[in-house]
Amino acid sequence: MDVLKTLLELFGVGKFVSGLSLEEMEVLSMPRSKEWKKLRSEHLVKNPCCAVCGNFKNVVPHHIVPFHQDPTKELDPDNLISLCEGDTFNCHLFFGHFRNWVRCNPNVVEDARTWKKKTAEI
Repeated sequence: MDVLKTLLELFGVGKFVSGLSLEEMEVLSMPRSKEWKKLRSEHLVKNPCCAVCGNFKNVVPHHIVPFHQDPTKELDPDNLISLCEGDTFNCHLFFGHFRNWVRCNPNVVEDARTWKKKTAEI
């Protein structure tokens, strides 16, 4: 990653090559723990639908506190919320990351609860 970062900085082509900034590439390339797949599967069995819209398709666990900010939270089941990723709805990107994969919403649980309640009233 350091070589790639140096080349991209040197030539200034990070966004052009990948569509992502250097910071975004670093965040998305963080290595996962060996136990992550198991925790991910267990979480999705217990929480199979999106906490925002109730969608059951393309649901992924989202870290409330990003594990690149606090590695001790990567395998904390209480640090996960289910959010969907899809063409129509992408609650993971919108609610979890404010439409930017580098950003993180510290209020994602409360925002999901509020949005779900508001849409249920419609």
